[in-house]
Amino acid sequence: MKKDLPENIVQDVAIVVVLEEESSTNRTWTVYLVNLKDKDIETVLVSSRGYGHLNGQNVKTSLLRHSIGKVPAGDFAMIELIDEQVFGLNNEYWLSYYQDDVLYDKKFIFVPDSIVDENLIKIPIINKPGVMIK
Repeated sequence: MKKDLPENIVQDVAIVVVLEEESSTNRTWTVYLVNLKDKDIETVLVSSRGYGHLNGQNVKTSLLRHSIGKVPAGDFAMIELIDEQVFGLNNEYWLSYYQDDVLYDKKFIFVPDSIVDENLIKIPIINKPGVMIK
């Protein structure tokens, strides 16, 4: 039964969208996984997709799957580049990993228009401006 399953709560792991470069005509954004734990996480898998309404139409992006492997404690790993054109959509990242032979998973969703200048903070470990969900 579902009630018999252990509650493996994801803590101290974040998905971040980082502003890498900015010019007068272009901004480059990258999505990272940040391991804020004091332990490594292993067999890291992330699936990403976008969905929502854009210009009055339902829009879905392709589902992408990323195998990252191991992310050491206090480190980060790149997931993908992201285009500003999809910031008006829900951008969903489904994370799963093992820690101490226990499986953890969590869904992170950047809601439409949450990746904006007003929400930028200095991202720990990466030390660049970005938006973070823990």
